Amino acid sequence: MTQSQHLSKDPAETAKLLRLATYASISVALILIVAKLIAWGLSDSVSLLATLIDSVLDALASLINLIAVRHALTPADKEHRFGHGKAEALAGLSQSMFIAGSAGFLLLEAGRRLISPIAVESVGISMLVMVFSIVATLLLLSFQAHVIRKTNSTAIRADALHYRTDLLVNASVILALWLSVKGWAGFDALFACAIAIYILYSAWEIITVSYDHLMDRELPDEQREEIERLVLQHKSARGLHDLRSRHSGTVTFIQLHLELDDDLSLLEAHKISDEVELCLLEAFPGSEIIIHIDPQSVVGREAMADFS
Repeated sequence: MTQSQHLSKDPAETAKLLRLATYASISVALILIVAKLIAWGLSDSVSLLATLIDSVLDALASLINLIAVRHALTPADKEHRFGHGKAEALAGLSQSMFIAGSAGFLLLEAGRRLISPIAVESVGISMLVMVFSIVATLLLLSFQAHVIRKTNSTAIRADALHYRTDLLVNASVILALWLSVKGWAGFDALFACAIAIYILYSAWEIITVSYDHLMDRELPDEQREEIERLVLQHKSARGLHDLRSRHSGTVTFIQLHLELDDDLSLLEAHKISDEVELCLLEAFPGSEIIIHIDPQSVVGREAMADFS
């Protein structure tokens, strides 16, 4: 079953899921900030400081997501006839800026601690906080995965991406704390450097996805092939060309030229076009689909003219 077949066909359900996902993200981030702030105050661990800063940025990014999702769900108007879906991609870019900034700060702080290592205290409490963080993050990611399957939201996908990095960050902090107690105190700062580099990599992934949506990148090849297969499976379809597609927020835009027999009446051709559109909507719920009808002979003459 393709991802498009999981998508919700009810706009009201989509809007509700997106709002719930943003509220859940902010709530988890705030809870983790309080827990990590207490643990960092007790331990003075730079790797724990790293994950605390990451949680603060998670909260800011999730707040941006909340605003972006609310704006993206605003219906199309006279000034924005294609809707406001690109607000989600803008939110993704904003998140990546926050994430990259936090990574830079961590590299500076970790470098300072590598030069002058400081012993970590209250390791037990810090480890418990990290375990709690991992459990809370796993629960949030499970819900976000459900929302992404139903909505294909860019903003929630970006949000889930940096929460997935949190799992690795939190696990590495536990290891860093344990190694610092068992051996060299500089392990704490060394792991903080590794976390910062990984955060930078995650920021680049978010930038790439957001940029593709803002620049109207075509859908993946497998989805374009699925569109062609669905169109051509109609018994009256003789071919298609000029297939164009893009993604904006939770909406997929599909445009194509459908080739039909010359002798069909306008009414018959329109009926076939509607049937093809319904078939595509089943596979890509909530899509905006535009189908232009071309007589097969005209397409053939144009092709011959281009060839000559």
